[in-house]
Amino acid sequence: MLHLHLESFRKRPALFHLTEEHWAAAAKRHRVLAKRLHVTIGWDGDILDEALKTADVMINSSPPKDRLQERAPRLKWIQTTGAGVDVLAPLSWLPQNIVLTNNSGAHGAKAEDSCTMALLMLNARLPQILGNQRNRVWQQIFSTPIAGKTALIVGFGDLGQAAGRAAKKLGLKIIAVTRSGKAGRPADIALPSSRIERVLPKADFVVVTTPLTAETRGLLNRARLNLLKPEAGIINIGRSPVIDYAALRDKLEKNEISGAVLDVFDQEPLPADSPLWTAPNLVITPHISCDDPRYIDMLFDRWFENFERFLAGRRLNNIVDRKLGY
Repeated sequence: MLHLHLESFRKRPALFHLTEEHWAAAAKRHRVLAKRLHVTIGWDGDILDEALKTADVMINSSPPKDRLQERAPRLKWIQTTGAGVDVLAPLSWLPQNIVLTNNSGAHGAKAEDSCTMALLMLNARLPQILGNQRNRVWQQIFSTPIAGKTALIVGFGDLGQAAGRAAKKLGLKIIAVTRSGKAGRPADIALPSSRIERVLPKADFVVVTTPLTAETRGLLNRARLNLLKPEAGIINIGRSPVIDYAALRDKLEKNEISGAVLDVFDQEPLPADSPLWTAPNLVITPHISCDDPRYIDMLFDRWFENFERFLAGRRLNNIVDRKLGY
């Protein structure tokens, strides 16, 4: 019998808590595999040191980095609860004999809905219309249909493909910008991030979905944002440091872009004194664009699929590349 340790943190939203109730329901759905496991559940490190002594596998949004090999001599596999692992970088703390997997693939359906909504909002100039409503300003803003316009999607993994599906069903042309310069369907064109300046002026919408790495940090800096046409809108459901938010706010203030929908921020919750709260033509969503209330149930189901591979000695799905950081 293998020891699986689940570690949760009360400061995180309840949506991400690995509770006894969630585990019991998952174990009932996967009875045969669950019988192979002895499970412990910890909160905020209360039993972590003791659990690490015998744990073979761990599910943890923030794995312990200090002396992990020494503290967890049997540990072979860590599953994170999220898709992005930038908070764990660099991965030099991770022993070579421990595999790290993420939850990539769990966010696509909700992200597709959110991107559909955001694209239509920006096309209809809804951020400006909502601002006018708050200010009791009657201004008729007319917009052309969205079909035929161009969405530039930065990153084309799980979230990027979801954004691509949203864009394609609205009739948009899709330009994907990726590290390798390659992207599958539904992208019409793919370019490496080193050539992003060539396509930014063509974008009616820029959708940021890329993981945060050394290469993507600051990718949309002030100079590159200045390449956008005034009618362009920006959506960020990836990571905030990819975009220079101060420069973005300046462009919104000067009406140099038409609007933005931001779901991710350097500090969350966004501080009450952040200048973003009062930026014109900006819709702020509190990091909700990609997460389904059934998140942990889906996480456990996907984990059990991988656990079956683990028992069979097969390569696991969603292994994090230590060099790429995702």
